[in-house]
Amino acid sequence: MMRLKEKVAIVTGGGKGIGKAIALAFAEEGAKVVVAARTLPKLEETVEEIKRLGGQAKAIQTDVKEEKQVERMVSETVDTFGRIDILVNNSGIGGPTARVVDMNLDEWNEVIALDLTGSMLCCKHVLKYMIPRKSGNIINIGAEGGRAGDGRAGYPMRSPYCCAKMGVIGLTETLSIEVGEFNIRVNAISPAAVRGERIINVVKGRAQATGVPFEELMAKIVQNYSLGRMTEEREVASVAVFLASDESSAITGQTIVCHCGQHIVH
Repeated sequence: MMRLKEKVAIVTGGGKGIGKAIALAFAEEGAKVVVAARTLPKLEETVEEIKRLGGQAKAIQTDVKEEKQVERMVSETVDTFGRIDILVNNSGIGGPTARVVDMNLDEWNEVIALDLTGSMLCCKHVLKYMIPRKSGNIINIGAEGGRAGDGRAGYPMRSPYCCAKMGVIGLTETLSIEVGEFNIRVNAISPAAVRGERIINVVKGRAQATGVPFEELMAKIVQNYSLGRMTEEREVASVAVFLASDESSAITGQTIVCHCGQHIVH
């Protein structure tokens, strides 16, 4: 039985990586999916894959840090599919690898705007449709960079990313209280290193900034996980399907960790 049959979902950052994996997993479970991001060709590739699976999908080019574009994305989704049941806030960038004393303000602002403010804007405009229907489900993609595995916060040389992802968790917990009376659930998923293009770029940046060889840094990451490997994109997508489905109907305001047993932070 399809767990998301006839549901309508928006997945930001749906052109690649975790976002694409979530979009495909939702489609396999019967959802109609809108994928949104700044790069249209990648979104169109995701849409074509969903259609090959027999699903329905639409690509909407959107910069989530621009409120007018978010508003348009949401209205186009409703115009196309008639409703919005699920929002996945996945759009984000890794940002610079630099100490605070050397931080470029424009780079800082770009990360906060895209990774945190963009999530807020998507929630704001989707909720205008969810609240009157008294139904909805929001899933924010956080990161263990903002919720360290040993209970401490902090991610040296990645302060804008860390602060943005900590903010996503705060947004999740606050929003779940605000909209619970409308039968709307809000949760977050917190991965650590996820195998793919993004972690490679992040580690390359750290290698360049610290002078530590790339291969040594990658090996150290793997040593930090009980399962001896990084999380796969499809594993994060499986958690998203669970949170989007009725199987998690009593879960809200929570951050679900998905990180192969991270036990050393840095």
